[in-house]
Amino acid sequence: MNKKLSHYDDAGRAAMVDVSAKHDTKRTARAHAFVRLSPEVLTALPNNPKGDPLETARIAGIMAAKRTAELIPMCHPLPLSHVDVEAVVEQEGIRIITTASTVAGTGVEMEALTAATVAALTVYDMTKALDKRIEIQDVYLLSKTGGKSGDFTRN
Repeated sequence: MNKKLSHYDDAGRAAMVDVSAKHDTKRTARAHAFVRLSPEVLTALPNNPKGDPLETARIAGIMAAKRTAELIPMCHPLPLSHVDVEAVVEQEGIRIITTASTVAGTGVEMEALTAATVAALTVYDMTKALDKRIEIQDVYLLSKTGGKSGDFTRN
């Protein structure tokens, strides 16, 4: 297996990958983040004076996915076909699952991961007045489809 990091040129400088020769194909990615909250913060979620933290996080995640190329230096701007952010209340916090889709010459993993991360940060922002010990954990890619490297699903 002769793999190398693709975002570096022969001199070791950061470089944007040239995807102009790649064919546009449907690509999807799903990502995960978890926001660990105390029972007190979870109980207070419906009464947040700033508004509904989960709905705000959902919208923030969608907006973030659309701006990924502005945040991550070597990401290509992509025409996103769809972005979804799901925020589910669990016993120990909020589980965030994001999905991004495109028809393009490169994948949408970074868009899904950015959506999950920004949604988690938004939950933090909306609840930090109640507890500064909130933790954002387990940000990772769940799956991806399409592209030269093929499909991936986390076990």
